[in-house]
Amino acid sequence: MLAALSQAIEARDPYTRGHSARVTALADAVARRLGWRDERLAALQIGGALHDVGKLTIARRVLRKPGPLDADERVQIEAHPAAGAKLIESIGSVRPALPYVLFHHERWDGLGYPTRRSGSTIPIEARLLAIADAYDAMTSTRPYRSTLSAERALAELGRCAGTQFDPALVAIFLEVWSVGGVVAAS
Repeated sequence: MLAALSQAIEARDPYTRGHSARVTALADAVARRLGWRDERLAALQIGGALHDVGKLTIARRVLRKPGPLDADERVQIEAHPAAGAKLIESIGSVRPALPYVLFHHERWDGLGYPTRRSGSTIPIEARLLAIADAYDAMTSTRPYRSTLSAERALAELGRCAGTQFDPALVAIFLEVWSVGGVVAAS
């Protein structure tokens, strides 16, 4: 079921092919550095695979739009975490994915969505996934912007530490990256 949902997400938005697997692999390396084990790593695998499941509710024309989104399209995009949480909340086997799905677009400074949580009120699972998600988005081809190099994406994570991202988790991500411990799945 997990693989089928992940494939359905990628079928709706071909620019994200492999995105969930890469995000999961990036986050897993940092989670292991944080000492996460067994159940927590298993939840990460599910959460990483399903974090964008709410995009199944967004019109394809919005997902594939090559330019800036208008206000109505932005509302649709910002609704995907809550829509995803609703899709999976009643499925007991994937309930551990809820923090990843619902909160992965929250920001350290409280300017994210859908709930505008800030700082440590955002579950650590979502704070970690947000960093991996942003890195992969920046280094992947998207219809609305150019791909960044790994170096530029890492610099952007560092620049946004303390505003968009948990600064302590960004520091760990960069540390693990510098020793070759962060490798995205192909």
